[in-house]
Amino acid sequence: MFLRELRMVLETQGLKLGILESGEDLPGSYEGSHSAVYKDPMILVGPENLTLTVHQTAVLECMATGNPRPIVSWSRLDGRPIGVEGIQVLGTGNLMISDLTVQHSGIYVCAANKPGTRVRRTAQGRLVVQAPAEFVQHPQSISRPVGTTAIFTCLAQGEPPPQITWLKNGQILEPTDHIKLKNNNSTLTIYGISQGDEAIYQCIAENSAGSTQASARLTVLWADGLPGPPQKVKATTVSATAIQVSWSEPLQNTKEIIGYVLHIRRVTDPVEMEYQEAVSKNTFQQLVTELEPSTSYSFYIKAYTSRGASKASDVMVVSTLGEVPAVPSLFIKVINSTTLQATWEPSIKLGQHEGFKLYYRRVHLSHFTGPVLLPGNTTSYKITHLDPSVVYEVKLLAYNQHGDGNATIRFASLREPVERTGLSPPCDCMKDEQANKTSATGIIIGIHIGVTCIIFCVLFLMFGLLMCKNVQEQLSTPQVPRSQRNSAGLALNGSARSDREDPDANGKQLDMNELERLFPALPSPAERHHKGTVLDPLPPTSHDETQISTLPPDEFSLVEEQSDPTFHNLPPGSHGRPRISLSQEDPVLKPAPTNEG
Repeated sequence: MFLRELRMVLETQGLKLGILESGEDLPGSYEGSHSAVYKDPMILVGPENLTLTVHQTAVLECMATGNPRPIVSWSRLDGRPIGVEGIQVLGTGNLMISDLTVQHSGIYVCAANKPGTRVRRTAQGRLVVQAPAEFVQHPQSISRPVGTTAIFTCLAQGEPPPQITWLKNGQILEPTDHIKLKNNNSTLTIYGISQGDEAIYQCIAENSAGSTQASARLTVLWADGLPGPPQKVKATTVSATAIQVSWSEPLQNTKEIIGYVLHIRRVTDPVEMEYQEAVSKNTFQQLVTELEPSTSYSFYIKAYTSRGASKASDVMVVSTLGEVPAVPSLFIKVINSTTLQATWEPSIKLGQHEGFKLYYRRVHLSHFTGPVLLPGNTTSYKITHLDPSVVYEVKLLAYNQHGDGNATIRFASLREPVERTGLSPPCDCMKDEQANKTSATGIIIGIHIGVTCIIFCVLFLMFGLLMCKNVQEQLSTPQVPRSQRNSAGLALNGSARSDREDPDANGKQLDMNELERLFPALPSPAERHHKGTVLDPLPPTSHDETQISTLPPDEFSLVEEQSDPTFHNLPPGSHGRPRISLSQEDPVLKPAPTNEG
């Protein structure tokens, strides 16, 4: 083979390959192997699956070949870093991990990469690091009185997780009614301990990497003189939810008894779900209520003193009475003009029931169609081939071995083809929303109208008060100062003196005839002078005759004034008569002084 236009010298750790220029003939071979030219990487030996124990050393092999020589790298398949402490990559590409821990477990990937490219080959192997079982928490020795509860805890860890086994005095301990193992056997609970429970209890934790064990002692405290167990325990079923339990006193050491404790447990429940009811020392029966129907319960009693409890009495197991199921919730939906769908919801309140019975009929008929027997897990049933012109009555009840429960009855009409619930018209949400808006608007308008009416009423009252005040001011007498009473006093007809002295105001002069009419008993001047010029108060007049009656008569007086020349021309009968005016100075009428000379 001839190579032209190129000459290269490749050196790879002492391996030289010469490629001659074009035109040079090779005698038949050249330095290096023809098969090593541009060879892709290849892993010859990959890592193997290893299972080791902590603190050991693991070596994961990885040998790769290729031209050029590939680069070997290591990683974990889960993406976690391998770390640097105790990690070493050997010259051939092998991975060595010293002082193994559980955290070193995982899948390791060996990759051979061609330099300068992304060409690579991989191989993987699993490393499992086991750890022998070791205790995180050892069981502790305890002392407990008779009849109480003892608990031992034994926690262990390892890889794989260890299995825990309990021994009692060297013998495997099996769970019983009063001995329970919980939390993967890590917790040992002994209920109602007695003298026979006093022993050494061992906890053994074991896995494929090793085992370990720890032990603890249970000491049962027994006080002399404790009462014996209660006697003649009886349990009688009262109802589906109540049982009557009775007993009698222990046979010995009853003087120190302070009370009894009744232990109650459903037979199917574990011992740790037992609960107690305490009663006084003079009580020898107890009604246990709020129980479940058709359920078995166990009962036993202990007598308690200040020093401890007695042994447990005999255990009595009694079942409550059964009861019929409760009333189911029934809903009716109209599917079409000839089909109804009855739907009900399963509920715990129904109690124990075997199934359902469904009846239906036309309302005007007396007999039901049915019963249609349905399994207990059924929640719906379609009634077909119905008459769309009548109303139907649907009845549903649940039943069990104790009988039929009460029924739920619904009515449904098929006259409307639309789907709707029986006796429950469909909700028109838009209409309801509009009605709500209209109602709110009406309330707001009513509030505005009410406020407006209140404002108008207030204004009307204020206006009325102002009008009343003006009328009172018009009807009341104006107050005139004393200095002006003689010159500005009121005349009998309500005119001022200045108006009377005005010769042009004839209409405002006092008419003596009017005075005679108002004061018919008015004496002459001579008689008045002879009698001391004092007049009796004026008799009251009516409102129809003059307005002067509206004024108090004790506030006016008659005054005789000097005759005026203008009165000389008065007609006969009126000449020489005194002019009379009213003033508010004195409470009686007085004649004014005259000057006749």
